[in-house]
Amino acid sequence: MSVKIGEAAPQFILVSNELKSVSLADYKGKKVVIHFFPMAFTGTCTTQLCTMRDSFGYYEGLNAQILGISVDSPFTLKKFAEENDYQFPLLSDFNKEVSKAYGAFYEEFVFGLKGVSKRAAFVLDEEQKVIYAEVLDVATDLPDFEAIANVVK
Repeated sequence: MSVKIGEAAPQFILVSNELKSVSLADYKGKKVVIHFFPMAFTGTCTTQLCTMRDSFGYYEGLNAQILGISVDSPFTLKKFAEENDYQFPLLSDFNKEVSKAYGAFYEEFVFGLKGVSKRAAFVLDEEQKVIYAEVLDVATDLPDFEAIANVVK
């Protein structure tokens, strides 16, 4: 069951790639773009986050915060962020609670791996209501970056 447009976004506190606790509530008053991705260091995930990295200035200019979330450990995400120069936090949903809360969750992924985030994108308004929601069932599909950018504007 995924989060619907108009609903309040499920709140969370997760550990970031910088090994700090990050709370969604910290970003109240800003738009927030949340990208769920299955796994660090895989091709499509890198494309997804690099697209956001390369348009970071655009989102920053619109007072929007980008967050990436996967079930990888914070240590893996630290390396992933360093190698790709991501300027936004990558958050570890290691216990899989947030992916489930947003409905962005594979019970079973490739190679028999269980419990992996689905590729998904959500945009929250300044009051943390969901104004854009896209959950992709096919892991090689990418979110609609243009639609995301338009909603943030």
